Amino acid sequence: MTCFQIRCTLTCFGRIENLSQKLHRMCCDGFCSVADKMETKETDEVEKLKSKLMSAWHNVKYSWVLKSKTAFSRNSPVFLLGKCYHFTAVDDESPTESCTAEALDDDVVTGNADGFRKDFTSRVWLTYREEFPTLPGSTITSDCGWGCTLRAGQMILAQALLLHILGRDWTWSEAMTLEPLDTETWTSSAARRLVATLEASIQGERVQVTQQPLCAAQGGAKEADSYLQEAYHRTIVSWFGDGPSALLGIHRLVQLGMTSGKRAGDWYGPAVMAHILRKAVDEAVDAMLKGISVYVAQDCTVYSADVIDSHSGQTGSHSDPQGLNSEAAPDSRAVIILIPVRLGGEKINPEYLSFVKSILSLEYCIGIIGGKPKQAYYFVGFQDDSLIYMDPHYCQSFVDVSTSDFPLQSFHCPSPKKMPFSKMDPSCTIGFYSKNVEHYERISTELSKVTGHHRGCFLHLLGYMKQTLVSSFPSPLRHGRPPVTIY
Repeated sequence: MTCFQIRCTLTCFGRIENLSQKLHRMCCDGFCSVADKMETKETDEVEKLKSKLMSAWHNVKYSWVLKSKTAFSRNSPVFLLGKCYHFTAVDDESPTESCTAEALDDDVVTGNADGFRKDFTSRVWLTYREEFPTLPGSTITSDCGWGCTLRAGQMILAQALLLHILGRDWTWSEAMTLEPLDTETWTSSAARRLVATLEASIQGERVQVTQQPLCAAQGGAKEADSYLQEAYHRTIVSWFGDGPSALLGIHRLVQLGMTSGKRAGDWYGPAVMAHILRKAVDEAVDAMLKGISVYVAQDCTVYSADVIDSHSGQTGSHSDPQGLNSEAAPDSRAVIILIPVRLGGEKINPEYLSFVKSILSLEYCIGIIGGKPKQAYYFVGFQDDSLIYMDPHYCQSFVDVSTSDFPLQSFHCPSPKKMPFSKMDPSCTIGFYSKNVEHYERISTELSKVTGHHRGCFLHLLGYMKQTLVSSFPSPLRHGRPPVTIY
């Protein structure tokens, strides 16, 4: 960091200290008088001010993040959503020798460091946002500090839609042009942004923070297929926009969460998130989303007959419980399978490490909604005993996705993160994508191998789940249909 940048930062800190003193006086002197009038007409104004002050604090907390590079070993394979990358095996004749996992056969997909980076960066990254339209039933205009599980749920759903529409081999053409966030730049800019936000909060004004889009390189004429893929890519991202009209956006998810007793500002668990995602997809009106549904497992049990019904849109499926979708052709609908589980008691059980690694090694896996206690992440892979994840705890500016050329850069992350498995919270939701019945049969076969190999610890998990989840999510009658329990 240069001397000039240090001086700028210290100057900002001085202004921050002065503002904090103003806030303290306001809290001591102003809130008392305001409280006396809360019984009349100023209650809403107080709530709005509190919301702005809280938003300002969270904007600082989750913008002041020094992004550092994550170290990856060159001696161990890296798995990312079913694909294997070995950074030292670029020129080897047999690069798959070291790429082994308990749930994989010999036909693993391999690549080098650039291949991993391009693959990771192409995944849709959804983070905290600020200054978006007010959420339903509240005065909140930012999800900083509480919406991380919603964002992790959005990311696992976005990955399923990428598979459904573009396929697993698709990568974003501009993925390699994104640069890691510079620590010096964000140190000074975050300080300036803090001052501007707090000043506006004190004055009761709304800060309009504009995002400067990165200029993409204008290459030659694109092929029709590439152009179509990019149009699909942009459409998928737009479904997760931060506005009331976005079909899978945070406004829609919060609205659906209200039916389960959740409100904007509440913390959402991985199991609740799975049911909210199911409702959001079921009720989506876009024609492209009519070809996919979400199945949520009950008590760690996937009922094969129900999944097959979901594939065909027949009676008994989550997406069409009344069997009204007569236009759906047999085996025409893809299914996202979400399985809420708990891998231990108060802390993660280390016996489940091999299970989690095996799941993330499967090509059908779309990741895991999990994280640390009270911090949700989207787990997408692993190396050795560390999980690779995408972090939603980063506050970015609102982007209007209703425009045809909205910038895509803030929806893709160039910096993967790693976390020791031992820090993982035991509550999580595992996701799979099943394209058709034949695809589901292959998933069942692979899961049977995994559960068979880990039979001892999974029996313990099933018993624990029966004690903890049945009361919250009672299983409906299954009419004698045989289940496939994956524990």
